[in-house]
Formats: sequence, C-alpha cells, structure tokens
Amino acid sequence: MKMVLIIVAGLMMPVLGWGAESGTYPNDEIEINWDDKASMQRGARTFVNYCMSCHSVAYSRYDRVGKDLGIPDELVLENLIFTTDIKGDKTKIGRLMKNTMTPAYAEQAFGVVPPDLSLVARSRGVNWLYNYLRGFYVDESRPMGMNNGVFDNVAMPNVLLELQGYQKAKTVMQPDGQGGEHEVIVGFELIEPGSQSKSEYDQTVHDLVAFLDYLGEPYKQTRKNVGTGVIIFLFLLLILTYLLKKEYWKDIH
Repeated sequence: MKMVLIIVAGLMMPVLGWGAESGTYPNDEIEINWDDKASMQRGARTFVNYCMSCHSVAYSRYDRVGKDLGIPDELVLENLIFTTDIKGDKTKIGRLMKNTMTPAYAEQAFGVVPPDLSLVARSRGVNWLYNYLRGFYVDESRPMGMNNGVFDNVAMPNVLLELQGYQKAKTVMQPDGQGGEHEVIVGFELIEPGSQSKSEYDQTVHDLVAFLDYLGEPYKQTRKNVGTGVIIFLFLLLILTYLLKKEYWKDIH
C-alpha cells in the first residue's frame, strides 16, 4: 500500500517549470471569480498567443471553451485558433486544443517535451501559478539568462517577457538553520519596463490563471450549483419526512 501511494504521488508531480522547485517569492494569494467570464476570455487570448506554441491543453476543445466562456464560434475561429492541419487548412473548431509541435522536435529544441497544461491549475494550485508567472528575474548564470523566485533554476523561458519587462531580484542573507546563511529573495526591481505596467501585468497573469483554473475543471461551477440544489432538496425532504413521521405516530403516544 505504501508503495502504491508513493507511485501515485510521483505521477501527480507536474513538470511545468522543468527545474527544481525552491524559493518563496512572490507568495501572494488570489481569488478566482468563476462568474467573471470576461477575465477567463482574456486569459484564453493570452494563452493561445503566448503559451500554446509550446504547451497544449489537449483535454479541451475550442468549441467547448467558447460555449462555456460565452465566445461566439466566429470569434473563437478568428481569435483563438492559429493552428492548421496536415493539409494546411485551419484547425476545425471542434478539435482538441493541441499545438503543432511534435514531441521529437520539442525534445530536440528543449531537451524535454513541454507538458500539457490542462490540469496544471489543479496540480499546482492557482496561487502557485500566479506567483510563478510573476517571479521571473534576470540571472546571467542561467542558460537563458532568467531565473524564477518560485521555481529556482527554472529552464522555461519567460514567454511573457515583452509584457512584464526585465526585473532583477532584491536579496538578503538569512540563517539557514545549520549555522550558515543563504540568499533569500525579498523583492524585485524593474530594470527595463515591458509593454504593461505592473498592475496591468498582474491582471494579465490573473486572467491567464483564471483560464487555466477553468480548464482544470470545466464543470466546477455546475458541480457547485448542483450540489447546492441537492442540499436544499434534502433539507426540504427532511422536513417533509419529519412531518410525515409525526402524522403516522400521532395516535401511538
């Protein structure tokens, strides 16, 4: 049984960052409003423009996403679908949200196949994703010149760099609990601005994470609504059952 639990835990560990996780900055928390479909729509736009060239979300279909988020089919075709099939025709709206990168090419280009992100919000959590996407900073010691305050020694490039801009880490030395000290990130300093301000970029990341949260469990809002209805029904049934019981037993006592 113990071995089964170890195997299951290993399978559930995502490989989004392609590195060794450490560090705790930034460490903010966010709330995802599932009624804010406009936010998820903006997140879908950001995902297909910046993330989908490497990462697929192969458990979702374009038409289902459009229907759930209130996007007409013609706008889905125009703004969310940029891939083609083997004949060169535009991907059909009913197809799965896969990119055109082959595993062999991905392995050659990156050394590893970028993971599918359909369930990343469920495995990592929305807070981790929000902080991770805001945690890239300049680090000349890394192969791509970037590191991450949430995922140390990250190998994935900052695909949102043109929006966020370049920032460097502010660090302090803190005791490591073993008689020594280690460097800890306590903030960032913007050294070259991107096309968005900090608040605008934070909102862009929030929208992107909201979209990924939706992809992880499209039926989440429906499940909550159904659950609430079932609880109300059972409560009313309890009252009726109690009244019926009193009616049956009224002549016995």
